[in-house]
Amino acid sequence: MRTKIIPIISATVFALLFLTSCEDSTYKEYTGNMPVYMSYETLRSSVSGGHTSLLANPGKIYFKDKYIFIVEEMHGIHVFDNSDPSAPVEKDFVIIPGVVDISISGSMLYADSYVDIVVLDVSDITKIHEAGRLKDILPYTVPATGNSYPLAYVDQTKGVVSGWIVGTIKEKVTNVTYPYPIYYDLATSYRGLVNAAGASSGVSGSGVGIGGSMARFGIRDNALYAIDQNLLKIIDITDKINPVKLSDFYTGWNVETMFLAGNNMFLGTTTGMVIYDISIPTAPVYRSFYSHVRSCDPVIVDDTLAYVTLRSGSTCGGSVNSLDIVNVKNISSPAIVISYAMTNPHGLGKDGNLLFICDGDAGLKVYDAANPKTISAHLLFTYSQINAYDAIPVDGVLVMIGSDGMYQYDYSNPLNIRLLSKISVVPKFMPDK
Repeated sequence: MRTKIIPIISATVFALLFLTSCEDSTYKEYTGNMPVYMSYETLRSSVSGGHTSLLANPGKIYFKDKYIFIVEEMHGIHVFDNSDPSAPVEKDFVIIPGVVDISISGSMLYADSYVDIVVLDVSDITKIHEAGRLKDILPYTVPATGNSYPLAYVDQTKGVVSGWIVGTIKEKVTNVTYPYPIYYDLATSYRGLVNAAGASSGVSGSGVGIGGSMARFGIRDNALYAIDQNLLKIIDITDKINPVKLSDFYTGWNVETMFLAGNNMFLGTTTGMVIYDISIPTAPVYRSFYSHVRSCDPVIVDDTLAYVTLRSGSTCGGSVNSLDIVNVKNISSPAIVISYAMTNPHGLGKDGNLLFICDGDAGLKVYDAANPKTISAHLLFTYSQINAYDAIPVDGVLVMIGSDGMYQYDYSNPLNIRLLSKISVVPKFMPDK
């Protein structure tokens, strides 16, 4: 389900293993992944709405004004009218090459598209279109290969890498002192930059939407934030269709997720949770760091408590699977309250006393979290036949994305949580023409 994309620096380092400057050089042939390029011109003329497509590789989810936006990783965005959660209606599929993350302010949707950020006007869901673009703002990345063959040299001047073809590669190499070729799975070397009103004709022009806990984009007032592994890119969206990059703000290594709560920003990293004061949205101020064992860790915050899930079995490293509850009443001094063992937790959400945890292959778990120190004793429901990834609870309805589709649950009665609808995935992504 999760599409991984690899920072080009990783591929470059790999290539340097073969291209180290030295007097002795030769040509070697090996079986590897040859890049398939999409030109920058094609990339920047490919965004279009008015399509239909079934879910194939669903990623991030986003909610605004009774509309659900589901990222079809690297391909586009599904748009559903969710006025009736028991029967969501597909309204559009927007093609956006390279998309992984989205965020909405007013009626403008911001999405990554390989190296660019695209602005979509979603004020009329039947006529979604590109309204603006900020070019060359994001790092050059390449998609995962799905195999263990090495990557060929990538020429960034030819465009973005949209895929790979396995074939015979001939490259000039120098001073090779180890077996050749080296079979190194770059596809797993980095997790990837890979988180209401009634029905209307489009998304309203006010407010921001709600993203999941796996989000890497966020909006505070007129500032759009985008995580770039160890940098926080701050973009001015005062003019919503003409975003302007303000700065690259260093946050530390391996930042994965972002959660905004009031005047604070909580960043989940592989080694802990970083907290920033964003009272001045364009000038974050470091407040504190909550350290944990090495692991992937999405985070959400409800009032004075932060809920952090840690999981193993990923490129984040570590072997811990747990839910950490952290007191952040004093954001300058976060303190652990309690930790609970989990199976393989991913995203999570909270509404009132209900805590929803996507526990990987163990499914969706719903807890009564009224007392944070007794959560494990108050498991209300478990839906174990799904692989759960992320969830957004809104007004009594939980929107959950998993490897096999999007689920919606009515939790208005916590003693009778029930499935409302499911949109299943199909084996292969195939948009209409």
